Amino acid sequence: MNEIKYLTAESVTAGHPDKLCDLIADSILDACLSKDRLSRVACEVLATKGRIIVAGEITCGIKINISAVINNVLKKVGYNPKDFKVIVFVHKQSCDIADGVNTALEIRNKKDSIFKEIGAGDQGIVYGYATDETREYLPLPVVLAHRITKRLEHVRKEGLVSSLLPDGKAQVTIKYVNGVTNAVKTIIVSAQHTAEKTQEELQKDIIRKVLWNAFEEFPFNDETEILINPSGRFVIGGPEADTGLTGRKLMVDTYGGLAAHGGGAFSGKDGTKVDRSGAYMARYAAKNIVSAGLASKCEVSISYAIGKADPVVVEVSTFGTGKYIIFIYFCQSLLSPF
Repeated sequence: MNEIKYLTAESVTAGHPDKLCDLIADSILDACLSKDRLSRVACEVLATKGRIIVAGEITCGIKINISAVINNVLKKVGYNPKDFKVIVFVHKQSCDIADGVNTALEIRNKKDSIFKEIGAGDQGIVYGYATDETREYLPLPVVLAHRITKRLEHVRKEGLVSSLLPDGKAQVTIKYVNGVTNAVKTIIVSAQHTAEKTQEELQKDIIRKVLWNAFEEFPFNDETEILINPSGRFVIGGPEADTGLTGRKLMVDTYGGLAAHGGGAFSGKDGTKVDRSGAYMARYAAKNIVSAGLASKCEVSISYAIGKADPVVVEVSTFGTGKYIIFIYFCQSLLSPF
């Protein structure tokens, strides 16, 4: 008997309120690192109608014009900076945290470390995942959802589809038979538009200019359910319609909810924060295990203690697809985020 299951993932455009906040936080981080590569940044952003609020801990050797950074991001994404008032609440990183990061626990205790002297910026668990079902080593629903939003932004910026506005999102459900991708079950696209754009025009443009391109390698068919702006009119969007916040699109940033996630956000955090750097290294290790042909699927989990350089625990799971025994100690050489 065939085993049938459906897996779903979503993606959002840069103009989505949550992703806009992520982009602002990362742009502030980039501005700090460009001036001082040793900057410590933990930046949070909230965007709502007419207001963008930045808060967090920033230690940088050169003062950054945060308002100018935000204005540049808004212009790039497609919003008018004049529509927003920027409010900034930032202070330096706690000296207690800085001391623990600058000098790792292993050094303070005069113990050897297989990694460098910098300690982890916080405790936490991070995960990396890879699968061989796509060349990106990501689940197919994730890849296709991202292709839709990437294409949606492209046709808007290039004027290939008229009347589109920055906010948008997509969702894709794929049918699997015995663990193998079989068909596209459902495609959902929500695209912000100007008032004069009719629903019929939008549907035709999205299918012809966005979906046919995004699904060129894995086509949908007549049985695929396609929902475009299922709520109907989508003129009011962005922060005016929905308050945005950094770190609320964790599944979009990773594996679409189809693999484990430790709960830590990436955006606005410098490399000492293992929520980000540790997760990147876990993904790097998992991807290399799969790309080397050692397994069809792989998940790497790493646990950290604040101020400690070496991970507390490293685990590797290949979900029964492993072709060889993978020794954790050997893999540890890949897993330092520092």
